[in-house]
Amino acid sequence: MSQAARRIWLCADDFGISPAVNTAIRELVVQGRLNATSALVAAPSFHRGEAAALDMLNARERRVAIGLHLAFTAPLRPLSKGFKTLREGAFPPLATTARLALTYRFDHAALVGEITAQMQRFLDTFGRAPDFVDGHHHVHVLPQISDAVLEVIPGAAPNAWLRQCGRAAPLAQRFSDPKGLLLDLFSYRFRRRAAARGLRTNPAFAGTYAFDASANFAALFPRFLDSLPDGSVVMCHPGFVDAELERLDPLTTLREKEYAFFASDAFPVVLANHGVALA
Repeated sequence: MSQAARRIWLCADDFGISPAVNTAIRELVVQGRLNATSALVAAPSFHRGEAAALDMLNARERRVAIGLHLAFTAPLRPLSKGFKTLREGAFPPLATTARLALTYRFDHAALVGEITAQMQRFLDTFGRAPDFVDGHHHVHVLPQISDAVLEVIPGAAPNAWLRQCGRAAPLAQRFSDPKGLLLDLFSYRFRRRAAARGLRTNPAFAGTYAFDASANFAALFPRFLDSLPDGSVVMCHPGFVDAELERLDPLTTLREKEYAFFASDAFPVVLANHGVALA
């Protein structure tokens, strides 16, 4: 690999969502196929033993950056007692969470309290602050939620960088992905406000695609690497399927397709052909 290779963070979201997903992520870290993962501390399967097993992979050398994956969507439940906008004890569905955040109808103090509680869960289980902070379903870049994130992070994890979700893709390609376009718009605001507080963000982001069962991840992944500057983040969701994952998330068998690609001989070849290495 050339010394001039662009270095990226390949980040597996949702560590903690289920034992099978956790196993898959740890296996890929050991194989040198991932270098970042974000912990979903609000998930029922996240606990000190899982955190220790992940953190142990950094015992001899730093293999993986570990971040906090903030949650504000069903079926996950809040960790704080002051969060009122609930449905049967859980966070609202994603569409409701987005609508409430866009119209500033969440209680700001409750948002700050929940982010603080999830941060505290991370601190208690890992014994240190996260390397970075992002959000389940990208909720951390939504306007009102992002305001609370930017209020909490400087005091709780001042050295952490924040994942912004703005892409470096050509304009025509951006308009072909409506979800990515929304993330571009929200992230523009998020980056500016983070910079004003002296907080670091990644220069670019990739990894969004339609989570359709027929998706060919091996064919999609090389496109994520186009135009990415050094230090960018590529999001992914590798994992194995178990009953807990099926209970909590509709993204199931595609996780196994992602795992199969990252564990394959084809993956390092794709990185090399694009002049990319893991940071």
